[in-house]
Amino acid sequence: MVFGDRAATGAPGAGAAPASTMRFALHVMRGRWFMFFASILIMAAAGGTYIFGIYSKAVKSSLGYDQQTLNTLSFFKDVGANVGILPGLINEVTPPWVVLACGAGMNLAGYLMIYLAVSGRTARPPVWLMCVYIAVGANSQSFANTGALVTAVKNFPEDRGVVLGLLKGFVGLSGAIFTQLYRAIYGTDNDGAELVLLMAWLPAAISLLFIPTIRIMPRRDAAGQERGRERRAFFLFLYASIVLAIYLLIMNVVELEVIRFPKPAYYVTAAVLLLLIFFPIVIVVKQELKTYLQPPAPAITTSSIVTITVDHEKTHPSSAQAAAAGTSPSCFQDVFRPPARGQDYTILQALFSVDMLVLFVATICGIGGTLTAIDNMGQIGQSLGYAQRSITTFVSLVSIWNYAGRVVSGFASEHLLARYKVPRPLALTVVLLLACVGHGLIASGVSNGLYAASVILGFCFGAQWPLLFAIISEVFGLKYYSTLYNFGAVASPVGSYILNVRVAGRMYDREALRQGGRKGRDLTCIGVRCFRESFLIITGVTLLGALVSLVLAWRTREFYRGDLYGRFREVGMVGAAAGGGGGEDKKVREVASSSGGVSDTDTGNKDSTSTSESGNGNKV
Repeated sequence: MVFGDRAATGAPGAGAAPASTMRFALHVMRGRWFMFFASILIMAAAGGTYIFGIYSKAVKSSLGYDQQTLNTLSFFKDVGANVGILPGLINEVTPPWVVLACGAGMNLAGYLMIYLAVSGRTARPPVWLMCVYIAVGANSQSFANTGALVTAVKNFPEDRGVVLGLLKGFVGLSGAIFTQLYRAIYGTDNDGAELVLLMAWLPAAISLLFIPTIRIMPRRDAAGQERGRERRAFFLFLYASIVLAIYLLIMNVVELEVIRFPKPAYYVTAAVLLLLIFFPIVIVVKQELKTYLQPPAPAITTSSIVTITVDHEKTHPSSAQAAAAGTSPSCFQDVFRPPARGQDYTILQALFSVDMLVLFVATICGIGGTLTAIDNMGQIGQSLGYAQRSITTFVSLVSIWNYAGRVVSGFASEHLLARYKVPRPLALTVVLLLACVGHGLIASGVSNGLYAASVILGFCFGAQWPLLFAIISEVFGLKYYSTLYNFGAVASPVGSYILNVRVAGRMYDREALRQGGRKGRDLTCIGVRCFRESFLIITGVTLLGALVSLVLAWRTREFYRGDLYGRFREVGMVGAAAGGGGGEDKKVREVASSSGGVSDTDTGNKDSTSTSESGNGNKV
């Protein structure tokens, strides 16, 4: 074996090669790259909330809902998918496997109950109970995001834009993946009830299978050669995901043109799909082999290790000092005195900051509008006279371009930031302006315009997520990222309720009643007017979000001109030199230079430091 020389250090024998192979296999499964691959699979199964447009017709017809009731159900789906404060707080105090296990149980319970209700296997539940079911099932997505995606970002902090883009990209592809597997297992000419059953068991099974591999494993070696290998590996993952996306796109086009696709052919297409999904394991093995064959680091003398002490008394007085000054310390005392951008904010400091408020408003306007279009894609297509087959294609197109938006925004914003210091909020502004075009196409109802609208809005919806989460991690730090990540996502259901339930759903029902429908029945509206007024309003709101995002770009322009990730490189170099574990709880904010100074690379400020062990500083 190529890796036998390193592993078999003892006397050679007949069992040396199998033992070496086993050691290498264990090395792969315990490595950061296999953890990243496992996160990809979990994310690829965690986007069932984006295919609501396929099975919404089954829910509406079997339970007799009008459009506003259906949109209310959709709103609770969005609440569940995006209100992840609970998994964020759980992840702050428990290992990731606890979060993933909870999410798997919630996914199975919530979607299974929906399937039983829609298929008539249980008595028709009241609307509020259906809202609870879908909120519980969709909330599993927040648990998966928190357990897998947040952990991956902490494992690759210098490549967070790339990591977010790739993982959120696979979430975007999951809708098209579900569609292909659903067609292979259950057929093509039904209303989507069985799709809910697939959504119930498949994500839960994948999360439980890969739970042991998801954990914090920070990189110890920050050498330039190693950094180059990591970046090339991420591009290989990108190329693999592009091939998968192109395959799904081709399958959608073929299935749209072929009147009747024979079911045995779906078995073949599903097998090819699974092969492409699991192909990145080759990249994982290649990367871990390089690590496995890497010679051990040379021994470090005590004089090589730099000890850093930071005097915090000037900015963070002790309890005794506070009492002497006639004040008592409080968890709220520093809420309105946040640190410099890029440092670790507390949860309250971040929530009450102007930057978070501005970002929250921009997200409400942007994601709320695109999510309204995605959730109503089935009814939009029906009102404009598209066949059910075409509507399914629209949902798959949204999923594929959702992936494209996430990957492009993650990689492109990272490149523009590193090369030209372009603030990520400026990229968010451009995405929101593009979304206005898609909303305008729906409002105008032009012939075949829904194809272009599904592409544009799918891309824009996906592109907003990596930008949002990268901005949060960069501006507010990674210490409480699990909670702040999920707080940022709360803006999505807020925007969905305002624009989807109160605007689009209400106006659709009003037009359906004008056309002769009866309230309390399955109201169906036909024609361009069903969604024209609502999407004109959404276009205006999205334009407002673009302006708000531009304000954030202006506020953070100086911050993004600095070296955002310098401290992570320095911490990695100190960890490699010291041979330490680099655990999650070891926080090193600055690294001393040869003269003993500590520089804040993000803000240009400097702290008083000392390399001696005496004094009142806290030794890092």
